[in-house]
Amino acid sequence: MVRVRFAPSPTGYLHIGGARTALFNYLFARNQGGKFILRIEDTDQARSTEESVGAILTSMKWLGMDWDEGPETGGPFEPYFQSQRLHIYRQYAELLIDKGFAYRCYCTAEELEKKREENQKKGLPTRYDRKCRDIKEKKDLPYAIRFRVPDGSGNVEFEDLLHDRISVAISEIEDFVILKSDGFPTYNFSCVVDDALMQITHIIRGDDHINNTPKQVLLYNALDMPVPLFVHLPMILGSDKTRLSKRHGATSVGVYEEMGYLPEAMVNYLVRLGWSYGDQEIFSKQELIEKFSLKNLGRSSAVFNPEKLLWLNQHYIKSLPAADIAGILKKFLAKRNIECNDGTKLEKIVLSLRERSKTIDEMAGKSLVFFEKDVVFEEGAREKFITDDIKPVLSDIVSELKNHTDFSLAALEQFFKEFVEKKGIKFKIIAQPLRVALCGKTVGPGIFEMLEIFGKEESIRRISAVI
Repeated sequence: MVRVRFAPSPTGYLHIGGARTALFNYLFARNQGGKFILRIEDTDQARSTEESVGAILTSMKWLGMDWDEGPETGGPFEPYFQSQRLHIYRQYAELLIDKGFAYRCYCTAEELEKKREENQKKGLPTRYDRKCRDIKEKKDLPYAIRFRVPDGSGNVEFEDLLHDRISVAISEIEDFVILKSDGFPTYNFSCVVDDALMQITHIIRGDDHINNTPKQVLLYNALDMPVPLFVHLPMILGSDKTRLSKRHGATSVGVYEEMGYLPEAMVNYLVRLGWSYGDQEIFSKQELIEKFSLKNLGRSSAVFNPEKLLWLNQHYIKSLPAADIAGILKKFLAKRNIECNDGTKLEKIVLSLRERSKTIDEMAGKSLVFFEKDVVFEEGAREKFITDDIKPVLSDIVSELKNHTDFSLAALEQFFKEFVEKKGIKFKIIAQPLRVALCGKTVGPGIFEMLEIFGKEESIRRISAVI
């Protein structure tokens, strides 16, 4: 069975690049009928926080990536927080010592830094000089545990399903620390132990980890554990072709949720950053699961395009059920201290604004006109459009609306069609005055939509007030 994992470090929010890595792992597992594991790599004591853990889990849930094993879910290989697995890493580090693949290093951080500086000044290699490699007896001093890299001129090789076979000379790898003197493992060691014990078959991650992989392969071999298949994904770049960062805009998934983007749009956009299926651009979640394949991953870096994401977001705002959008809109209105529990009204607002809104936050802003007690007029709008010539026409509209019972969209359209025919005028003569009377703006929701949403009593009150 295919078993893949996403293993974020909780030192911040879920980054766009991390979300894409998680998504590719998730889709591959679902496509193959395998398991998707979420593991929290929280061994960085100084930077890991519970707040970041919560933010990562929230973003994963928002994107719809449910995990089969991990935090809140449990599983056969608990715990799924590395900080709770320190005894496991110690056990395997000591095992490597017993097998002759590792040794205790008593060098202090100060000694190592001094040696590095001296070598740097002399133009010598700054790697560890293996000072403690041949110490046999155990000293009563603090120590780290280092991996004993084999001597010789051979190579470390591993299979990468995206980059083919990769080979690195053993001579380029120093004796690296696997367990620090404080008992915490280094990334390479904890990652290997956990991936092996959790029976991970494929490791899909960013290509910034390619340099770590030779060390990890050595560890797998020393532990006599199977080496998984690797897929190292190219980085996501900003518009200037440099690594995506805050200067290119928001990089946190949570920020896009707060800005009113839909998870369907984000998932659809992320998957296209490095994966393709012919010329198809729009994918449902089920389509992605059915069609996702590692063979269709791209080898070159993808460029993050905010405009494309915004276009996709508007597509989903227009195409998803109005009831679904209304539920999200309700939350964005609540942020503006507007409580609306009328689901029918919210759906009508969505239908009136979905063609004009690129984000839910933008839609919430435009929908404020439906909740204001008093009309707030744009500067000059009332003077320009509510003229002495138009007021009598508006008065006639009010008089006839009082006797009109059906305030559905179709009935209102028919009402105004008959009204302008009877008056011998064109609808555009009254369109802007009506709009200004109803919402105070020259650009806004459709007039008939506003009348329907406001209802008979409120519509008449607003038009009468402006007269």
